[in-house]
Amino acid sequence: MSYLDNIRTFVRVYELGSMSAAGRDLRISPAVTSSRISQLEDHLGVRLFQRTTRSLSPTEQGKAFYRGAADILDAVAGAEAEVANITDNPKGALYVAAPLGVGRRLIAPQVPGFLKAYPEVSLRLRLTDRKVDLTTEGLDLAFFLGQPEDSNLKIRKIADVERVLCAAPDYIAARGAPADGAALVAEGHECLRLRYPGATEFRWTLRTAEGPVRFNVAGRYECDDGDVLTDWALAGQGIALKPRFEIADHLAAGRLVVVAEATPPEPIQMACLFTHRRRQDPKARLFMEYITDRIVGAFQDPR
Repeated sequence: MSYLDNIRTFVRVYELGSMSAAGRDLRISPAVTSSRISQLEDHLGVRLFQRTTRSLSPTEQGKAFYRGAADILDAVAGAEAEVANITDNPKGALYVAAPLGVGRRLIAPQVPGFLKAYPEVSLRLRLTDRKVDLTTEGLDLAFFLGQPEDSNLKIRKIADVERVLCAAPDYIAARGAPADGAALVAEGHECLRLRYPGATEFRWTLRTAEGPVRFNVAGRYECDDGDVLTDWALAGQGIALKPRFEIADHLAAGRLVVVAEATPPEPIQMACLFTHRRRQDPKARLFMEYITDRIVGAFQDPR
C-alpha cells in the first residue's frame, strides 16, 4: 500500500463524503478505506475528517490538504501521460456523467466500442437528470443539456437539440390539443414536469411571434427521471416537453403526437463540460471526441 494510494483514497472520501461510497468507487473494502485514511492522518499528524456514527465531514486541515492532494494526483496523471505516451495508449479510470435519456440511448451503447479500442481504460458512467458538480463529485467529463452555471468550466458544444411538446392520442381525445403556449396555460392542461433541486422545468420557454416567452405550466406529475415523464405521457396522463430524439420512435408510431406546434419549445444545447485540468487528460479528450463523433447525427431532424 503506497502513500499515493492513501492520497487517492482521501480524495475520493472527500469528494464523495463517505468512507463506504469511496470504498465502493475504488473497489476496496471499508476496512481498507478507513485504514488508508488513518495511515495518512498518522503521517500528517492531523485529523483530516470529523467522524461520528452518522456523518463524516472534513476538518479545516482536511480541506486544506484536499486542494494540494488533488493537484498532486493531477500532476501524477500528467507525468504518466508524458512518460507512457498515453495519448496512444491511455489507461486508468474515467468518470463520466450524462443525463438519463442521453446516457441510456446515445452514450452507453458507444462505451463497449471505446473500451475495446482502449483496453487499459475503465469507465464509470453516472446517469442522472440533476445538475452535477464536476469538482466535488470527482468527474472527468459531464455531458449535459442546457446552459452551464459555472463559468470556470470549459465547454464543448455538440449540437442544438430540437424539443417538442407531446401527448398521447388518449390524452388529446379526453382534453384536446392546445394550439399554443397560451392555450396550454389557459385551458389548464396537465403538464408533466422534470423536477429536481435547481430545476426550472416548471417554466417552459416557447417560441412565439414576439420571441421566446416563458410559460408557467402546472401539473400534478413531477419526477427527476425524464424517462418516467415519457412513460406517463404514453399512458395518457399529460403533456411532456421532450427532446425529439428521445421520443422519435413514439412519434413515428403514433404513440405520441406533437401539440402546441404554433409555439414550439426553444432548442436546448447538448454539450460536454470539463475542467481545464481534466481537459489535459488524453483519455478524457479521446472519450469526448469518440462520443461526439458518433452521436452528433442523432440530433439531426429525423423527420
